[in-house]
Amino acid sequence: MYHKTALEIRDSFLSGEVTAIEISKYFLDRIDRIDPDVKAFLQVYHERAMKVAERLDAKRAAGEPLGKLAGIPIALKDNIHVKGEVSTCASQFLDNYVAPFDSTVTRLLEAEDAIIIGKTNLDEFAMGSSTENSSYQQTKNPWNTDCVPGGSSGGSAAAVAARLCPIALGSDTGGSIRQPASLCGILGMKSTYGRVSRFGLVAFGSSLDQIGPFANSAEDIALVMEVLGQHCEKDSTSIPEPSENYLDKISESVSGLKVGVPRDFLDGLKEESRNRFDANLKVLKDLGCELVDIKLDILHYGIPVYYILATAEASTNLARFDGVRYGKRSEKAQTLDEVYDLSKEEGYGDEVKRRILLGTFVLSSGYQNAFYRKAQKVRTLIIKQYKECFEKCDIICMPCTTNCAFPLGAKSDPIEMYQEDLFTVSANLAGIPAISVPSGFTSKKMPVGIQFLAPQKQDVQVCRMANAYSKATGFHKEIPELANLETVN
Repeated sequence: MYHKTALEIRDSFLSGEVTAIEISKYFLDRIDRIDPDVKAFLQVYHERAMKVAERLDAKRAAGEPLGKLAGIPIALKDNIHVKGEVSTCASQFLDNYVAPFDSTVTRLLEAEDAIIIGKTNLDEFAMGSSTENSSYQQTKNPWNTDCVPGGSSGGSAAAVAARLCPIALGSDTGGSIRQPASLCGILGMKSTYGRVSRFGLVAFGSSLDQIGPFANSAEDIALVMEVLGQHCEKDSTSIPEPSENYLDKISESVSGLKVGVPRDFLDGLKEESRNRFDANLKVLKDLGCELVDIKLDILHYGIPVYYILATAEASTNLARFDGVRYGKRSEKAQTLDEVYDLSKEEGYGDEVKRRILLGTFVLSSGYQNAFYRKAQKVRTLIIKQYKECFEKCDIICMPCTTNCAFPLGAKSDPIEMYQEDLFTVSANLAGIPAISVPSGFTSKKMPVGIQFLAPQKQDVQVCRMANAYSKATGFHKEIPELANLETVN
């Protein structure tokens, strides 16, 4: 069953070939067997999943209508709320926090009869590019357990890559879905800002965050986006438009589409990466796409702009974790000031503290104009240059990462780690949709991905391109050796 896509699993359930209980038990058993080596999950919902499965089997037996995601096991990054379940954000600060409400995406998934199977590991408060900043465990890359899965949604990416579940959700603030998807050899999508509701997502950078899916096929990405891409009245940034029909449109031919290539932004690629990217462009030409050179040189400023704006917003958002209302309260504290100071000192990890300090600095009196406001101006220029490029092309193609997954512990310098987001942060700054698709393997037999970007609200377009590219190459069908361990019934 682990070879099947989410759509195939759903259809097997709807046809009566398999029961929801059998599906749930199968994937729960796989998690119990394989996840000790991968460490993708922080919590596994054995009892909850089986109860939902029993209800779905009863609905099918009674002839009641079933949802688009009927019988599909789905994992959620542990910064997305599920009512009655712990939401830790992989932080000691929230290890006792039980969500009092469902996130909008949780509600939408369960309304379409999905089976929420557990919560996955992440960099603490989604701050990182390798999932090494989790307070609980280090998630491993299923292709090589000595390497990182990427981050911050590394748990969700590893879970899908190891075939522990066919679909998982993550959050993408500067590439935290696309980068781990690339390093784990699966698909990962960041939608247009506001296309998927952020209600119930623990905020990192509010103007940048976006929930999105991981899957092993473009059709599965499209299926989930049809469910999640709806207006939410509880989210003031939600786009007030109805859900789109993805599945019917993504099979349309991409022949004739103009694909923009920002060659001036790719000059830093190493020879192997550049040769692989050029081979990817040939695939697009063979599909009938027209390659167009575009100018996106301003993206060289993407990293500094992103890390000014994201840390500023993180500093503001994380101010709510004060040891008073919820989360960790230091037992050593004797005064109110000590409650504030010691709770944060004991509850936050080093990377979270680093980003809060940087964000507070760039917002402080005397530095706000020099850093924060200047970064906002450059962000506007990035948005403007993207718009100019999309007047010449329909889709933009660029690498997703500079290289493949690196060994655990290999990057101790924060600045070096931040450079991992070079090709991904600009989509968040511009609020445009982007998707990472498996595009081959390095000489070390590690997967890498290619990235497609489109104008705002053209989410179907990137799914369409991802589908055409995947079908032409077949890289998305490759499975790591670790995942090829059949579950014993």
